[in-house]
Parts: sequence; C-alpha cells; structure tokens
Amino acid sequence: MSGTHGYKTTRTTKLQGTLRQKRKDGNYYYRLTVSNGLRKEFTLHTLNYDEAVRMASELDSIWLAPTKEVALAQMNALRGFSKPELDASFDEAWEIYRMHPDRAVPTTAEEQIGYQRTFQSFAEFATGITKKDVKHPATSIRAVTPELCEEYANYLRTLSISVDTHNRMLRRLRKVFSCLKEYYEGENPFRSKTLWRREREEQGKVVHRQAFTKEQEDRILAVLSDYDPKHKVRNKDEIRVIYTIGIYTGQRLKDCVLLQWQNIDMRNRRIWVKQFKTGKEVTIPIADKLYEALHEAELWRRNQYVTPHCAERYNRTDAQGVNVGNNLINLDVLRPIRWIGLEPSVHVPGRKRKMTVYGFHSLRHSFASFCAEAGVPKATLLSILGTDSDIADKYYTHVSEESQKKAIAAISSRSTPSSSQEKIDRVLKLLMPDGSQPDRASNDTLQQVLEILKEA
Repeated sequence: MSGTHGYKTTRTTKLQGTLRQKRKDGNYYYRLTVSNGLRKEFTLHTLNYDEAVRMASELDSIWLAPTKEVALAQMNALRGFSKPELDASFDEAWEIYRMHPDRAVPTTAEEQIGYQRTFQSFAEFATGITKKDVKHPATSIRAVTPELCEEYANYLRTLSISVDTHNRMLRRLRKVFSCLKEYYEGENPFRSKTLWRREREEQGKVVHRQAFTKEQEDRILAVLSDYDPKHKVRNKDEIRVIYTIGIYTGQRLKDCVLLQWQNIDMRNRRIWVKQFKTGKEVTIPIADKLYEALHEAELWRRNQYVTPHCAERYNRTDAQGVNVGNNLINLDVLRPIRWIGLEPSVHVPGRKRKMTVYGFHSLRHSFASFCAEAGVPKATLLSILGTDSDIADKYYTHVSEESQKKAIAAISSRSTPSSSQEKIDRVLKLLMPDGSQPDRASNDTLQQVLEILKEA
C-alpha cells in the first residue's frame, strides 16, 4: 500500500505501542507507554493506515533514544502531528459543540437554551465583557486556563444565585469543554472540585418546601368550588380537578395537568402515569374523591386530556420553542394557596429570586407525610411517587417518640417504657381479671389504672 508521502510499509510492521481509530473512517491515534507506566496518545492526522504506521514507527525510534530526556525533547519537536494546534473562537466553539456527537441532549428546549446561555456568559466573562479586570482573559478556547475558570467561579459566587444554580452552570461548561478537548491542551479546565460550591454554604438561610395539612388541602378544594367573584382563576373547574389529582396521587404538576383519559381505568379505578421528569411508570388506585372529580371531568371531555384547557395552556411555547405555558399554569395554581392565607414564596438574603415555600409540589410532600404518619411502608410510597426522592427520606427518617424513649431507657439501664398496647392490655386485665366480664372496679383498681395511663 502507498501512504500519502509515498512511504511503503506492510501491516506486519511491529510497533511498540497501539495504533487505532476512535471511530470508523476517522484519523489514526497511536498510544505509547513512555515511562513508569505513563501512557501518551498522539493524533497522527491521517486516515491512511500505512502513513499512520510510518509515523508510529518514527515515534518508536525516538523513544529508543539514548536517554528518556532526549526522547521527550524529540517528541515535543514532533508535536506538529502528535497533537494539533487547533483553536477556535468562542462563537466557533459553540457551533462545534452543537454538532458534536457527545453533546448533552436535554429533554426540554429550555435546558438546551440554558447550555447556550451559560456558555455565552462564560465567553463574555473570559473576554472581559462582563468584568474588565479579568486576570487571565482569553479570546479563544486554547487560551482558557484553569486559573480563568477559577476566576469565573469566584465571579459567580458574587451573584445572587443559589448553590444549585452555581453548580449547574459549571456542570454545563464542563460538558461543553469535554467536547472541545481537541482545541486545548491538558485536562478539562472545569474539572477542579474547588470550582463547586457546597450545599452547607446555604445552611441557615435555605427555606424548605412545606407540606400542606389535611385541613389546608380541604380549604383549597373548597375555595376552588366556591364561585364567589373574588376568587377568580382561569379554568377554575379544571384547576380544582388538577389539585384533586395531586392530592390523591402525589404526582408532579406536569403529570397532573397533562394526564390523559387513555391512562385512566374508571371501571377498575386505577391510573397509569409515565412521569415526565423521570420516565418511570407508576400505577395508582383511584380514591373515592378523585373518582368523583374524574367523573365530573368526563362531562367536559373534548380531547385526550382530562383538563383540556389547562393542558393546552401548559403546552404553549414561544418563538424559540421554549415552554412558557408551564409558568402560566404555575401562577394559576398558586392563586388558591394565597386565597387560604398562605404566602407561596419568601425573600431570602443573598438571593435575587424568592424561594418557594408553598406550591403545587407541596402536595407531593403532604402525600409522603400522610403515608408516613399512617405507617405505610416506604417501598409502597416510592411505588407511587415513582422515584427514590429526598421527599420520602425526609418523612421516613423520623424515628417515633416512643422508639426514642426506648433507646434512652436502654442506655440508662432503666426498664423500657410500656407501649400503648401493653398499657391497654394491663388495664383490661385489671378490669376483666377472668377475661370475660368486667368486675366492678374498686378504688384501688381505678387508682392502678390511672397510674398506668399516666406512665411516660
């Protein structure tokens, strides 16, 4: 076979390293162990096998130099084909990433745009548009250094964003640069763990999502059933059904709004949900009150959705394909929460945006809370919620007060307090010594009963 430079070789040529193509019809790479088990891989920039063998043979001969220092120096001199001096502007880099086969493929158009916005934010910072006193500015991808990335992370720390938002932006950039590794030297500049923020930074100021009480849930359904003019919200009847679905299934807002009739078996009273966020499928029995709400919804049935007007509103997108309807529906479902006297969100120091305290997602917390209180096994709850979420852990890590008392008694070498059932059994034995009819209790017996009931 003839190479691109007229050099002839055969496939029997012995090499010190490994010659390979990362993908079919792609350039050849040569991997060689250079010292102490350290392996280096060189891009040979040729699609021709014989030419690749010739280049690999040259690398072998260099490595057989008198000293390793000489060999390394000679290899550095051959960097013209060992690693390309490729470079790309930030605009070019984004287009390269956008077409890269290993790029992130988010499930929503909004998250896809989020990647672009994050990269644009970094590009503006790196070139000095955002901040004029950047110590290690860069005008191209090759000029991006770990020091510049550290500066950018510190810059993000000055913004009023949450720890989660900070880390999400860095994860996006790390993914983008993992697809641009041919355009810079060394490791991914966003690899360092020091760039990340820790959740404990927000201890003491993070407001957690609150669960509704049963009374609050009932009040929400009541105000949505009330046709008082002061309680106005678009598609009020459908919003009430959406809340009812959320209360009795524990599903997320999107899963409730876009629930379809084909996934409801009214005869056998079961609902099937393939969750949009996780892709997991769950099946849930239909509670009596939910059955009544769905039966009412059948009266306005006009397409595949249980709440057709709200579904149409939720699926609304802008000119760029970004969903904007989800925010509209979210605002709709927040109204009845305010009607019953709860404030959905609060200001938190150090953040630009308010943090949500009560929202539709609170129904998911309520569902988990009620299941835990009723003694429902955690595995059963997860079969309904459809995910090993922190919500389940939040309500199932609480140890009962009775168990805690037993633990303290055990380490204190004290007798273990009686359980509620044990107390009942002891009282019944006093009142019915023969196990049949209760005796007329003496004052002494009544005093003993009182002592039992007063036990801690």
